Amino acid sequence: MDTLLTQLPVGLAIGAVLLLAALGLNLTFGQMGVINMAHGEFIMVGAYTAYVLNTWLSPTPALILALPAAFAVTGALGWLLELGLIRHFYGRPLDTLLLTFGIGMILQQAARDIFGAPNVDVPTPDWLTGGITLPGDIRLHHSRLFILALALIAVAALTHHLHHTRQGRQTRAVLHNRDLAAITGINTRRVDATTFVIGSGLAGIAGVALTLTGPTGPTLGTNYIVDAFLVVVIGGLGHLRGTVLAAFALGILNATVEAWSDASLAKLIVFTAIVALLQARPQGLLTTKTRALA
Repeated sequence: MDTLLTQLPVGLAIGAVLLLAALGLNLTFGQMGVINMAHGEFIMVGAYTAYVLNTWLSPTPALILALPAAFAVTGALGWLLELGLIRHFYGRPLDTLLLTFGIGMILQQAARDIFGAPNVDVPTPDWLTGGITLPGDIRLHHSRLFILALALIAVAALTHHLHHTRQGRQTRAVLHNRDLAAITGINTRRVDATTFVIGSGLAGIAGVALTLTGPTGPTLGTNYIVDAFLVVVIGGLGHLRGTVLAAFALGILNATVEAWSDASLAKLIVFTAIVALLQARPQGLLTTKTRALA
């Protein structure tokens, strides 16, 4: 119990990062069936957006401006990718996997050409350094608390969008039954494009958050893309609440197991637990009821 309480803040921080990385995939993979392997590179682009702003501004305004800027930059990249390529491969998930994998490799090489192969550091604002020590020697770092708050705000904003805006209700209609939504007059192509933009923009915000946890490099996103897909699959395709539960459960499990073993063994144990869970519930923790015909 003491180990669990000590590792709980670490697990919540890991879960918050995974949640930010998985929110965009929850939309693009859950609604559109697009396996976007370039999502990790969009995270990397968001991190480099924060790095560029830090070269022009001091850390505090750079961080604040980096959040909307990264959303705009990666959202624009997502729009261009969907408009130029993805929309021609709907209903062909394996083709989108290969296509976006190639796009990701191109983005990685572009980052090396522009910023160089070595990792770069993004300064952390002074108000995010240090932390709070609770009874029981539980340490809460300000940067981790900020990432956790950022993840919860992103979930709240996405929930409000899906349930209280016209565009969000159209997105849910397309998720439940694409053909019926099209018959009722919803422009499903426009909904898909908007969804892809939002999902890509959320990846950029995740990249900004990751600059607070370590260095930024061309392969930054590849360290999180697999775990982000696992979060979406475990939580249930297209289910936002399931994604939240899966992200924090995976983060806490990973941090707790690592406290008792090394990183490699912890990964093995976590993946074994995931396989066992998916054997018992292949549809994930939660499922979205739809009106689509089987």
